Amino acid sequence: MSMAMIALMSVSFVHGAAPDAWMAGVAKADITPQTPMWAAGYASRNKPLEETLHPLWVKALALEDSEGHKGVIVTTDILGHTKGVSDRICARLKESLGLEREQIVLSASHTHSGPVLDAPLLGMYPLDEAELKKVKDYTADLEDKVVATVEAAFKSLKPAQLSSGNGVCRFAVNRRNNKEAVIAKTHDLNGPVDHAVPVMRVVGEDGAPLAILFGYACHGTVLDGYAWCGDYPGFAQIAVEEANPGCIGMFFAGCGGDQNPLPRRSIALAEQYGKELAAAVSRAVTDVLKPLKPTLHTAYKETELLLQEPISRKELESIAETGPGYKRGCAKQMLAELDKHGSLRTSYPYPVAFWDLGGQKLVVLGGEVVSGYSVFIKEMLGHDTFVMGYANDVMSYIPTVTVLEEGGYEGDTSQFIYDMPAKWQPSIEKRVLNAVRELAKDKK
Repeated sequence: MSMAMIALMSVSFVHGAAPDAWMAGVAKADITPQTPMWAAGYASRNKPLEETLHPLWVKALALEDSEGHKGVIVTTDILGHTKGVSDRICARLKESLGLEREQIVLSASHTHSGPVLDAPLLGMYPLDEAELKKVKDYTADLEDKVVATVEAAFKSLKPAQLSSGNGVCRFAVNRRNNKEAVIAKTHDLNGPVDHAVPVMRVVGEDGAPLAILFGYACHGTVLDGYAWCGDYPGFAQIAVEEANPGCIGMFFAGCGGDQNPLPRRSIALAEQYGKELAAAVSRAVTDVLKPLKPTLHTAYKETELLLQEPISRKELESIAETGPGYKRGCAKQMLAELDKHGSLRTSYPYPVAFWDLGGQKLVVLGGEVVSGYSVFIKEMLGHDTFVMGYANDVMSYIPTVTVLEEGGYEGDTSQFIYDMPAKWQPSIEKRVLNAVRELAKDKK
């Protein structure tokens, strides 16, 4: 799709709103790969994807309050933005639009039926030079489309009204505390969940919805096949748009790092969950949304998360020679880093953002955040708070202290595929929550 076509897809708003109104603009672009390439999220796939169930999209909602403060929320049908991708996009938006880092939210739906991006998960997949070139070319094209879509959204700024609230949807199941194989026979589900459906609606002066931003805390893992698809979030966005002609539906992932849609593994289930989520959005729009005054506060910081003792070179060399296929690639990637820098990382700059949109609090967290963080943050800031995960940088799972101590995939073994040489230190929970508290306190 050309940049001109992206601009043509941006939505125009009606002129002449009151001086205390929001200004808003939206745009979207098709990011479906145009050539066969590997999909992200599963090491078990054994070939590139060629077919498409429905297109993948990048969508942008640009906002400006009554005093001229600006921000943009970008939603994308991919597994997650890497730090390099995010940094380059934000640098370009700073140059072209003057946007600071705190004014940009780059959200991913975490579909496992989207394309592989450049680093850090490359070691999981059997990529030869030709496939690596496809990944790098696609990543560069994606960055171009994100920047162009944001620019198109700001060019279409017109008067609008915003409202927000929380619905509910219940197909997410804590996968650490419930066995998928017996889920049909399970009547007492265990473990923390966040079944809230945060919804923000943008309407023009004629009252017609122009954008509906909504979220849910659950992995995009209904499907594991060989066709491009937004998974249940993709089907949900389609359903929202079909119910609201002319509206752009935008999905963001919540703290669903330990949540799966269960049961799963069929297209029919992905469609069902998408329609269930869209129905929750429709109900929220009808029953619970409240108007948001046109004031925007944005804040951002990177807090250093500490790692435990790194894996040794000897262990990495052993895994690189005799470990499972996907682990061999990850070990070789870490060995290359060790050779290049002389050491492995001992910490990571973790992104945290806080927005207040006319009274609606939005907390934005990087990584695959487990549901306990949503529980903690809502206890801290109020149960109506929107909590977004998988945003700005997906560098690994972000476990609570409980999950870290229990170990397992989210607390321990997943670190390796993310090029992390060790588990997080137990200080992770305190550092993340303190960063949220600090940013929210500054607003006051």
